[in-house]
Amino acid sequence: MRAGNRLPTLFAAALLLQAGPLSAASIPGAIEELSYRARNAIPALFFLNPTVTPQAVPAAAPQGPTVNPAILDNATTLERDLRAALRSPLADTRLTVTGGSARLGDYSVGSAERVTGHVVVLKGNADVHGRIEGNVVALDGDVILHPGAVITGDVLSIGGHVRQLGGLISGSQMEADAAPTEAAVSIPVQVARRGAGLLGVGLTLIILGLGVVTFGRPNLEIVSDTVVHSFGRAFLVGLLGQVLILPTFGMLIVGLVLTIAGTVLVPFAAVVYVLIAIIALVGGLLAVAHAMGETITRRRMAQGIMVSPNAYRYVITGLASLATIWLAWVGFGWVPVAGAFVFGGAVLLTWSVATVGFGAALLSRGGVREHFAGRILPPELMTDEYLWATPQFGVPAVKRPSKDVK
Repeated sequence: MRAGNRLPTLFAAALLLQAGPLSAASIPGAIEELSYRARNAIPALFFLNPTVTPQAVPAAAPQGPTVNPAILDNATTLERDLRAALRSPLADTRLTVTGGSARLGDYSVGSAERVTGHVVVLKGNADVHGRIEGNVVALDGDVILHPGAVITGDVLSIGGHVRQLGGLISGSQMEADAAPTEAAVSIPVQVARRGAGLLGVGLTLIILGLGVVTFGRPNLEIVSDTVVHSFGRAFLVGLLGQVLILPTFGMLIVGLVLTIAGTVLVPFAAVVYVLIAIIALVGGLLAVAHAMGETITRRRMAQGIMVSPNAYRYVITGLASLATIWLAWVGFGWVPVAGAFVFGGAVLLTWSVATVGFGAALLSRGGVREHFAGRILPPELMTDEYLWATPQFGVPAVKRPSKDVK
């Protein structure tokens, strides 16, 4: 007989030998157990699923993971605690079971064995042939009761099934679906996702900025000049505006509700208020980007670099500058400590820029008022001093002889 034909024969013989002790039991139970063993044996035969080495789980430290399987009403909480106790590698798992013990991998209780206390099986099946005086919990595995098996407590299988092949359960038997766990995302995938998100936000801001330049360039330039000439004042006003934005909205709604006609206008006023706040915030951010881009472009021109100074270039250059720190987060955000610092710095910088822009938009009344934009001379300079005669000193001031003197 060839080796290829010998393997299925040996496999079938092994299953029949395992099912031999069940001949005295009912035929349906024997068939069910035989099919169950076949389903579990075939993947293992061809190495399709990794196996966990069966072993006892040592008790955790006094402040370590602890579960109490005496009450199995809340399967979700129990599953969360059990999964939190798992370590990588699994052999490093430590768990304290109140009134019982924990096992890792497949666990079997012989027909002549008697286990006192609760039993928790992690990442494996619990094959019970004997007697267990307590509750049985299986995480990512089945609880199988063979003929003659007795469990005096409750049985819970999380992510598996409770299989009755002829045993006895004094309490209740429960099955709970395992909570979906998110697979670990690789570093390249994380970088790609964050990069795609940053690209989407950047393109959105660029489109909005180009639209503002096209249809509202004068207002954008006034807000931008306000940022440059009144930076500190704009930041304070923006900070105060963020604090008062909700109280102002509440006062507006209350004022409308107190009037008969205003009650009808409450939804409209709420929508308009929110839109104005969003426009001021986004417009202010674009104005800061315009100011940054203008400064960078003029410095490059001063260095002799030939560039075309226009508002479109200013906005795109400024947004690219603001995106620099976010690019650092995209590339290094996966680093445990440095990534958190980079992310915090990016958030703080973006908030500061948005606050300054928001304050400049409020100071300039949306780009209408030029008082803080440095475009209006102060009153002391608006005189007719430029018409006065320039004082003469030195040689030009010496009195010259008249033409009549000979």
